[in-house]
Amino acid sequence: MPTTPKQIAASLTELWSPRVIAEVDDSYIKVAKVSGSLAWHSHENEDELFLVLKGHLKIEMEDRTVEIGEGEMFVVPKGVRHNPLAEHECLIMLIEKKTTLHTGNTVTEKTRSLADQLRPT
Repeated sequence: MPTTPKQIAASLTELWSPRVIAEVDDSYIKVAKVSGSLAWHSHENEDELFLVLKGHLKIEMEDRTVEIGEGEMFVVPKGVRHNPLAEHECLIMLIEKKTTLHTGNTVTEKTRSLADQLRPT
């Protein structure tokens, strides 16, 4: 059974479907396997931390694009429209407040509810 965040993310079968693996105070620690583009969205009241466990992730924002590699992290400030994307499969860890909606107020076929994210891995 996978035990590290990287192993848990690697074991996921769905792309862009974060899973909660821990909680710290009012935040969830999540992992996901991603490839392609998620959706342009923002989180009006919450910052969102992305940490790349394996691969390479781009985070498009209206004024710039940030590229983060394995072991690197970036915080998208609250209210900033962004679109995460990975040209190749990438494993990520997220730290978000428990109130953070997966794709903010934007809903697409990739949007996952909190119930989905809390499912066992």
